[in-house]
Parts: sequence; structure tokens; C-alpha cells
Amino acid sequence: MARPASQHSAGVLLFRRSGGSIEVLLVHPGGPFWRNKDAGAWQLPKGGIEPGESAAEAARREAEEELGMPLSGEPLPLCSLRQSGGKLVEVFALEQDLDATAIAGNEFEIEWPPRSGRLRRFPEVDKAAWFTLEAARRMVLKSQAPMLDAIAERVRGEPA
Repeated sequence: MARPASQHSAGVLLFRRSGGSIEVLLVHPGGPFWRNKDAGAWQLPKGGIEPGESAAEAARREAEEELGMPLSGEPLPLCSLRQSGGKLVEVFALEQDLDATAIAGNEFEIEWPPRSGRLRRFPEVDKAAWFTLEAARRMVLKSQAPMLDAIAERVRGEPA
């Protein structure tokens, strides 16, 4: 039985090899809640799985929407994570090098400030950056940290 979209999401962990090490692309969520948060706030681009959509399709769609650029290649299943709020996240990996400063993703609208009656638009992702695995461990949401071990294991297991 499928989980409700609000409790099941998918995302793509982009990675690249640089100087003999692995770097991953993480995004910083936009909006007022995340404005002054840095370490422990970064995450992989992800979102809900729509009815009739596979986790892989949702992962690609969400990553492309949040980054504002197309991905090339087929993301491969990497791991599943259970976030602190209970949401199950299906993580896919894709080796791709892109310009993190060129993101131009979608926006969302909320009432801000709360109970003000004014709707404001914010970017879903306000920045993206490449991190070494060591740096990513300090920056990523704690519940998403296991994906860093999974990508390290996956890349080490590949033939040279």
C-alpha cells in the first residue's frame, strides 16, 4: 500500500569526483523559517511523490524543479531514510557536475509574517553548494546523514 504523499518523498543526491574525493550537492531551503539556519539545515533536493509517479520519477522531477535545470543520466537507487518527523525519503544517486551558483528553482507562497494577511513568495531553495563528505556531515540535516555513508560506499565499490 502506498504511503500518503506527505509522508513519502524522493530526491536525488548529485555527486562528483574532485581531486580524488567525493563531493555532494546539497541545497539550503528558502523561506523565513530557514533564513538564519546553516549547519544542520542543508539537504538533498527532494519532494513528494505524486499519484501514479514512481519514486525515481519524483526524485528527478523534484531535483529539476528545485535546481531549475535539467539532469542528465538516470539516477540510481541509493538508500531510504526516515526523517525525524516520520517522513520516508527514497534517495537516488546521480553523478553530475553542475554550477551550484546557477540554480533558479521554483517558489512557494505563504502568509508572512504569520497572521498578517499578506502572502509572500519565497524560493523553495535559496542556494546550493558542493561539499566534501566531511563538510556535508556538518551541514546536512541529521536525519539525512546516512545517505553520505551510502554514497561513499557506492562510489568506493565501483570499478576504477
